[in-house]
Amino acid sequence: MGKKHLTPEQVKFYGEKGYLMGLPPVFTADEVKELNLGLEELLKLLHKGEDSKEIREWHETSRFLYDICMNEAVLDYVESLLGPNFFMWGSNFFIKEPRTNSTVGWHQDAYYWPLSPQDSVTAWIAFLDSDEENGAMKVIPGSHKVGILKHQRSTATDSVLTLECEGGQFREDTAVSLVLKAGQVSLHNDKIVHGSPANRSDRRRIGLTVRYSRTEVKCDLSVNPYFKTYMCRGTDMYHHNPSGEIPAMQFRRLERQHVSVEEAGYSAEKKLWQR
Repeated sequence: MGKKHLTPEQVKFYGEKGYLMGLPPVFTADEVKELNLGLEELLKLLHKGEDSKEIREWHETSRFLYDICMNEAVLDYVESLLGPNFFMWGSNFFIKEPRTNSTVGWHQDAYYWPLSPQDSVTAWIAFLDSDEENGAMKVIPGSHKVGILKHQRSTATDSVLTLECEGGQFREDTAVSLVLKAGQVSLHNDKIVHGSPANRSDRRRIGLTVRYSRTEVKCDLSVNPYFKTYMCRGTDMYHHNPSGEIPAMQFRRLERQHVSVEEAGYSAEKKLWQR
């Protein structure tokens, strides 16, 4: 089967708007069923008191997740945006249960990651339909072009994040909902402002985010010493970052600390972004 590279028009749209949706499904209906069965196996590995947000970077230990992250059709799309040499380094689930108040506040992914240069693409893979009723992700088109915005820390919201964009830096009324059918994928730039509302429906919303970067991107290991990369396509001529090993077990939890700028605290935030 030939590669599923994006068209020049799609690449141009992504460059101008910072996101892309409406792509053909990368997983069939039967494959979607397998995805959701596999997720249930992962959920069984959570400890008491944990929730699905803990299934983060488990591609390092679960071959089930690693194989999803390395899906050839997804990599074709990403290659169209990043070029021939790139790696995968992050994954996590965003699951919204029915009739819950949990939101994701407006933010930029790049603010959370100690990476330089900022040159990453996120693939958002829908395990179930994602629409405006059940809290689909929303993006602010073109906001990736304005650089890193000011963020503030707050726990006085229903957001699962504690770092959110300060108000007045963009127009919320321009937001676009990334509506996806199960098995589809959307793509977004690491600097686009995005978030999502609560799930007011009677249906679950399940998405797996996978993060990809060009090989010249380097992680500040003083902020995140656990960072690992997995080559997807091409050659790494830079060798800036540690490489991970392909997992042997189909389902296995990851026993290590998670570290982003959010978890690393204000000192890391100040070092990277505060002016």
